[in-house]
Amino acid sequence: MPLAIKPLAAALEHAGISFRDLEPMADTGLAHDHVWLHRGGDDRVARLPKQSQMKLAPEANLAYQAACFQRAAQSGHTPRLHAVLPADSHLPRGGLVVEAIHGRPAQLPDDLAKISRALASIHGLPVPPAHQRAPLFAPANPWHAMRREIAEQADFVDTALLPDAVRRRIHAALGSMPAQLDDSAAGLISFDAHPGNFLIDDQGRAVLVDLEKCRYGLAGFDLAHASLYTSTTWDVNSRAVLKPQQVADFYRHWQHAMGDTTNGDAAALLACRRAMWLWSLTWCAKWRTQHLQAHDAMRRGEDWSAELSDPALIAHVRERVDHYLSLPAIDFVEDELDYLDDVLG
Repeated sequence: MPLAIKPLAAALEHAGISFRDLEPMADTGLAHDHVWLHRGGDDRVARLPKQSQMKLAPEANLAYQAACFQRAAQSGHTPRLHAVLPADSHLPRGGLVVEAIHGRPAQLPDDLAKISRALASIHGLPVPPAHQRAPLFAPANPWHAMRREIAEQADFVDTALLPDAVRRRIHAALGSMPAQLDDSAAGLISFDAHPGNFLIDDQGRAVLVDLEKCRYGLAGFDLAHASLYTSTTWDVNSRAVLKPQQVADFYRHWQHAMGDTTNGDAAALLACRRAMWLWSLTWCAKWRTQHLQAHDAMRRGEDWSAELSDPALIAHVRERVDHYLSLPAIDFVEDELDYLDDVLG
């Protein structure tokens, strides 16, 4: 058993979780390491945080992620949570043990309808009273909260050593965001619904396996994250360039799956799409600025240091970030937004 797995094995044994053997999974994400727990049929996966994208200390991060899995599980399209491994000297950020999903990566555009149904199953869940939504992020005004997040990340646009033409285009797009948006239909969303986070199981069900950043917000953010160019070309295993008509069909599949429980306002959905794209672009500028920093030895929260991930993963992320922060990629997304505005609006 590799040395890196021994602390996990000890934590599992202490928690009374049996396993036949432990298999480290490929390093494909910047926020977690994953280990497959072989159990002779009832397999599970250990999710071991490298950092907290919600900027939380280890124990608070575990509580947040546990709540994400517990609440989304009611949809039938996410893994079940089995255990929380506390943070200690052996596992400094702790971990979660969740249901292992036997399936294949999502393939686009063929699996878009399945993904739309999975998202609708989450978006349609009952929203608890305001005082019961913690620890999940539940802003009183989700649109204003999104604008604030984008504005904070936008500070990095001017420090990421981007060409002047790119900076001007991003700032112009930022200036086009509406100040207000009807966000009365807020519900549970993933806020990380890019296609690489879905598996298609043997029954043809799309399962959203990464639930670190759930919040109570606008469904349009998830729909955008599942179908934007900056999302569908991110993951090596599910990479695809969607045609604008395929994106439009994806939105219509979701509206059909939601039935009469949503107003499905096209203008609001497209405003969310532009906002999610700008969130992604400004995150790229942030990562480009921060990934060469040394990792936080105190493990206090968010940490984009390249030291925490496999060099091949970092090379892939760097290539994607540089591409998305280029004029051709910006042109592609803005042309698609214009098309969707005509077709859906």
